[in-house]
Amino acid sequence: MKDAIYLDHASTSPMHPDAAKEMAEALTGQFGNASSIHRFGRSSRGFLDQARQVFAKSIHADPSEIIITSGGTESDNTAILKTAEAREHLGKHIITTSVEHHAVIRPMEYLESKGFEVTYLPVDQKGRIQPEDVKEALRPDTILVSVMYGNNEVGTVMPIEEIGAIIKESDAPAYFHTDAVQAYGLLDIDVQRDNIDLLSVSAHKINGPKGLGFLYVKDGIYLPSFMLGGEQEMKRRAGTENIPGIIGFKKAAEIMMAERQSRRERYRELAKKMLEELDTLGVETEMNGDPEHSLGHILNLHIKGVKSEQLIIHLDLAGIAVSAGSACTAGNIDPSHVLTAMYGAEHAAISESLRISFGMGNTVEDAVQTAQAIKNAADRLKKE
Repeated sequence: MKDAIYLDHASTSPMHPDAAKEMAEALTGQFGNASSIHRFGRSSRGFLDQARQVFAKSIHADPSEIIITSGGTESDNTAILKTAEAREHLGKHIITTSVEHHAVIRPMEYLESKGFEVTYLPVDQKGRIQPEDVKEALRPDTILVSVMYGNNEVGTVMPIEEIGAIIKESDAPAYFHTDAVQAYGLLDIDVQRDNIDLLSVSAHKINGPKGLGFLYVKDGIYLPSFMLGGEQEMKRRAGTENIPGIIGFKKAAEIMMAERQSRRERYRELAKKMLEELDTLGVETEMNGDPEHSLGHILNLHIKGVKSEQLIIHLDLAGIAVSAGSACTAGNIDPSHVLTAMYGAEHAAISESLRISFGMGNTVEDAVQTAQAIKNAADRLKKE
């Protein structure tokens, strides 16, 4: 029996040993500035170009369409705020969903304060929007549609391909952006197939280093640089590139592409085993999300009759790390905006749900042990 079990991979994931090894070697071996023309700079530039090729291949893009960023938040902010800046003359209407990550919601709220109009599309009780709602919301002045690929709290996958087709066929001058931070590494993402114009990715969700990500920007789209100061990233994002981190990110992406299918199958097996074990133990649960359209590694459960905050503390004392939702709202007493959008403000699931997210190193034994710990904690809490 393990002393500690980590089941919060949707929050962040441990670095893969091979990615950490290559990054560690690069910390001393690749110190040249990729913008310098001497041999040290050219060496770093070579690694940067190789990484860009790997990232592009992973989403069926061209290397020139990849901008290295500090992570998902910067990528989301750049896509949203700079699209608004560049296309304001065409309109000030934006479409998004009510269940986006706060890295999307907060920029939207900022733009609203600056006179933009944002339509927040509703979701059904499984956390999914309807493509028809996007079609109906599109207007001649819609300049951006931002819909996450897969939800970070309940794991629901959105109908991205259908939405992309609708936007392409419409007369609206809208770019299509998707936050793919949770989906990247688990789903076959094809920006050409899905008619995606802008796509955000974060390295630390796929066993890469923190503080790195990329933004895909379709060829032909102009976005003003979010970071000013230098001419790095083909004049699209100023700042000296973190070559050691990019090398670690590249390795994590290569491993991810090689293992993507097997990872999904393993995570689904773990989720199935945990649900079976909870049922056998008599724990009254209900799954939040859409089993038919799911990322696979996120299992969001309504543990009926038990407050999630108390349950998380008890599980932590038992050596098991889970969460109640996005880590970016940790410590926030506000209810989950995702569950509220799915069920309404009064539903018991909002205060009684756990997010269990699987990743590297998790086993069937972890699922069994966690189910037993949930049973034990729930029984104690119901007696208090």
